[in-house]
Amino acid sequence: MAALSRKTLLRAVRSSFGLSKLSAAQDFLGHRRWRSQRPESFTPKDGYYDDECYSALYKTHIPTNPLQKGLLAVGAGVMALWDPYRHGKTPSVVCLIPSFADFTFAPLFTFSDMVAVLGETTGHLALQRIRERMRNDPEGNQILQERPRIRLTTLDLTRLNALPDGTFGKEYVQFLNVHKVTPDSRAEVKFVDDEELAYVIQRYREVHDFVHTLLGMPTNMLGEVAVKWFEAVQTRLPMCILGAALGPLRLSARRLQILTTTLVPWALTNGRNATFMMNVYYERYWEMDMESLREQLGLMPPPTF
Repeated sequence: MAALSRKTLLRAVRSSFGLSKLSAAQDFLGHRRWRSQRPESFTPKDGYYDDECYSALYKTHIPTNPLQKGLLAVGAGVMALWDPYRHGKTPSVVCLIPSFADFTFAPLFTFSDMVAVLGETTGHLALQRIRERMRNDPEGNQILQERPRIRLTTLDLTRLNALPDGTFGKEYVQFLNVHKVTPDSRAEVKFVDDEELAYVIQRYREVHDFVHTLLGMPTNMLGEVAVKWFEAVQTRLPMCILGAALGPLRLSARRLQILTTTLVPWALTNGRNATFMMNVYYERYWEMDMESLREQLGLMPPPTF
């Protein structure tokens, strides 16, 4: 009976989506057996998937089919709205992704990854546009070629903290200290099925705090929504658009008024007029005065509110 039900389901998928072979329907449904435990350090040679068609493109890559991506996007969207703050502030509860081969579930990630998962599963077209803009810009193309990372292992925070007040590097370290955040809080990319696009979205995550610093926005809900409006205009990532549109629903009446009358117009103007954020090699500007850097990038200073 179970076998009959599975075959019926596969035929229905084949018919609905125009898949010519039963094996294609099986692939669409994830009919490739997942191992029950995820390796602690995933690499292609670990054999996490039983079929070569699921080979990993980079160390943290977890290949998924369209249906699984859709389920991840829906679940991640719900959880991101429940707790939209940066990674690491949500409970470390393990989430599951269904394996339709045997109708069981495999552990993949925690709630703290949900915002990241939403960006990865919905942003393919936007990431392609971002990459194209980076390729067509000398500084952006150099970033793609050199692939710098923003981690505690790549930053000399002691040196940056010793820079004069008002410099970009000093302001960035103060931002980290005041808001008690760390560059290492950014999740590694897992669900982007293109190695270069995976770096693009990783870079987007890792420069997010640089954008906060330059825009002068805090990491509370009001500040995050304002930054999302700026990023939505610049990147067109669905995750940013969703955050900009739905984030205000969680604001108080007073903060909503500040957002709509002051911060949104300011963020939209900055997003349209400023240098494309992904084409800025921020690590080269540590010693530059903040006001001069904002002027060079076409950014208006933060409003008073």
